[in-house]
Amino acid sequence: MITTIQIHETVKKALDKLKTNKQSYEEVILVLMEKTEIEKRKNKELLKEGCLEMAGENLKITKEFEAIDDLWDW
Repeated sequence: MITTIQIHETVKKALDKLKTNKQSYEEVILVLMEKTEIEKRKNKELLKEGCLEMAGENLKITKEFEAIDDLWDW
């Protein structure tokens, strides 16, 4: 089924600039959607890596404070 959507002329011109050869608007949109999904996955992985790094740093700091707490028992 083919659906028609309304877009502003500025959006059409922007899509035209993204087209290569005889690429359809649908193909341009699909490429943009695919790139967006890839970026989402990359961002999610970067966020995971950052959280793991922060957790490691927090663990180090906690161990340092535990060592200090042990000195208070003297």
